[in-house]
Amino acid sequence: MAEPQTLTVEVNGHSCRVWRKGSGPKLGFLAGFGGLPRWVPFLDKLAATRTVIVPSLPGFPGGAGHTVLDNHLDWVLAVRQLLEKAELAGADLVGSSAGGAFVAETAAIFPQLVKRIALIAPWGLFDEKDPMTDPWAQRADAVPGLMCADPEKWKALVAPPEGANSVEWPIEMVRAAEAAARAFWPLGNTHLAKRLPLIAAPTLLIWGEQDRVVPRSYAQAIAKAVRGKSQVTVIPGAGHLAEHDKPDEVAKTILDWLA
Repeated sequence: MAEPQTLTVEVNGHSCRVWRKGSGPKLGFLAGFGGLPRWVPFLDKLAATRTVIVPSLPGFPGGAGHTVLDNHLDWVLAVRQLLEKAELAGADLVGSSAGGAFVAETAAIFPQLVKRIALIAPWGLFDEKDPMTDPWAQRADAVPGLMCADPEKWKALVAPPEGANSVEWPIEMVRAAEAAARAFWPLGNTHLAKRLPLIAAPTLLIWGEQDRVVPRSYAQAIAKAVRGKSQVTVIPGAGHLAEHDKPDEVAKTILDWLA
């Protein structure tokens, strides 16, 4: 498997990694909880027909500068910078989990920056009758089964990459969780529901059938609220980060929808 091209852009004076691979129309991806310590099979599936561009959010693996982001507006503006500097303005965007929330925010607030969006169990909403699971309140040994239907998929994702310092790697993972907490604590609620009616871009919603973090009822709520055409697809055998449990199925769903 060929490695992606690795570039660096600056957001608020801090470096953020950008991966790029493939050919064809641009397709951006913002990763979910934990970020992307490594290039994954899901991205290769997308890169078979698209130029896949993967910017790292501040504080996630490959990204720095989350400590200067003090509120949700700071995060949204940082994501705008990141997308523009990664040359994704006006492109199709995919976002998972935490990344999905920022793709949705971008589509609502900066509609000129997106063409079509695909959201994999995005954060940002909260229903007290059907609450999202708090990922920061979990024991460490419970997180793999919370994020993926197959816990081994999560363990493989966050295992230290080749050449990583074994002492520093756990710090990297804690930093990623801290970054997500700065943006979404508590309970992932950013009141995104207020801004969903501003989304005019065609919107694909993907949910893992076994998602234990974000209730599937949120998919229907988002589909009903957005102004643009929407579609909901449930992936059997997948958990919250469906793209890791079922990379082939999720990638095919996205590519077929974008065709």
